[in-house]
Amino acid sequence: MARVLVVAGTASGVGKTTVTLGLLEAYRRRGLVVQAFKVGPDFIDPGFHERVTGRPSYNLDGWMCGRDHVRATVARHAADAHLVIVEGVMGCFDGADPTGDDGSTAQAAKWLDAPVVLVIDASAQARSAAAVVAGFERFDPELRVAAVVANRLGGEAHARLIGDAVRAACRAEFVGGIARDSALELPERHLGLVTAIEGVLTAEFRQCLATTIERSVDLDRLLAVASPLSSGGFGAAIEGGRYRKGGEAPLRARIGVAHDAAFQFYYRENFDLLRAAGAELVFWSPLADGDAPDVDGLYFGGGYPELHARALADNVGVVKAIAERARAGTPIYAECGGLMYLAARLEDADGVPYPMVGVLPAAVSMRPRRLTLGYTDVRFAEDTPLGVAGTVARGHEFHCSTLGGVSPQVKRAYRVRGRDGDEHAEGFLIGNALLSYVHLHFGSNPTLAVNFVAACAAASQHAC
Repeated sequence: MARVLVVAGTASGVGKTTVTLGLLEAYRRRGLVVQAFKVGPDFIDPGFHERVTGRPSYNLDGWMCGRDHVRATVARHAADAHLVIVEGVMGCFDGADPTGDDGSTAQAAKWLDAPVVLVIDASAQARSAAAVVAGFERFDPELRVAAVVANRLGGEAHARLIGDAVRAACRAEFVGGIARDSALELPERHLGLVTAIEGVLTAEFRQCLATTIERSVDLDRLLAVASPLSSGGFGAAIEGGRYRKGGEAPLRARIGVAHDAAFQFYYRENFDLLRAAGAELVFWSPLADGDAPDVDGLYFGGGYPELHARALADNVGVVKAIAERARAGTPIYAECGGLMYLAARLEDADGVPYPMVGVLPAAVSMRPRRLTLGYTDVRFAEDTPLGVAGTVARGHEFHCSTLGGVSPQVKRAYRVRGRDGDEHAEGFLIGNALLSYVHLHFGSNPTLAVNFVAACAAASQHAC
């Protein structure tokens, strides 16, 4: 049976990802099969997890998908693992609700009955670090803060000081401290870290990180702190789910998934549900390939098209092929970066405009940079390739671009409500193409995947 740890932080930016990656690499080097997960809607950290473990990393989002889905996801993908490491989101208690734990790391840890490894930034602290840890221990008595890792220490003497303070005042075990080292920092840009697909997680970096963790953290003690993954209720959640092993679902449609440095933000769960519904996923690159794939439908996820706008525009053959597919009625689902690519024009951060596919008759601009971030409830107001009017789902928005004016003649297929209660029309429907800034998590409503595969299959039969 797998053992489980949840790596949480006192805040964003304290080093959760660094510690998580170091633990994944260090335990993998010991010969353990390690399965990683990420709390919340983030796309970038799971990509790093996958590079280290060689296994897909899945999001655990309590607000978008709920308790049963979170528990079933862990049970499904940890069945053959020795150790499960869940990386938290933001601070341990931060989530969708400032007065509750919905969508937070704490919520996921309690649902999994898992001990928390609390990462603190001790760079400017001494005994006060113990007060911080004690506060996290007492804030929610149902949460088990079992271990502490201090990050960005000034040296061995600083580590001893922090360790002594925590041991004297806290129940959690101090299992180690990591010295401040710029060589262990991952580069950042707007929307977060530079992504794994761009090659920043080199073999040398991983070795350096694992060696540091092995030298600085008591891995044996931390493994002992990890608790056996509870089986209570997990099996029922799996049996009641809509998942099947690869090969069991008859092939109904081939779906081209844009996947390269420009388009890389996808929930792994969405892929699994599409396959379970009978889709063969064909991964391809709008940046590098000379033509669009011969498929029945197209899926464009988010990413950084603004950083590759010139290359995307210069790949004229692909641009024309996608436009022709859209005009011919091929089902297309595009979210966030996908919407930007299928718009008429994309203006980068320097103000340089580039022609894009033109399915959506509107321009997207990176200037002025305005961050849009938050969870969304989506209700379908029109029949679409993902679902009929009345369908409901949950998702997340995270972008710095701005969409210009869209003609009122373009159908708005969504009513989108943010956490502040404001509601607006979005989800642009042009023929069989659905474009939105919202990243929908198909786990919030698995019929989305079933419907999209069915739409692709129907379009293929009609074309024949």
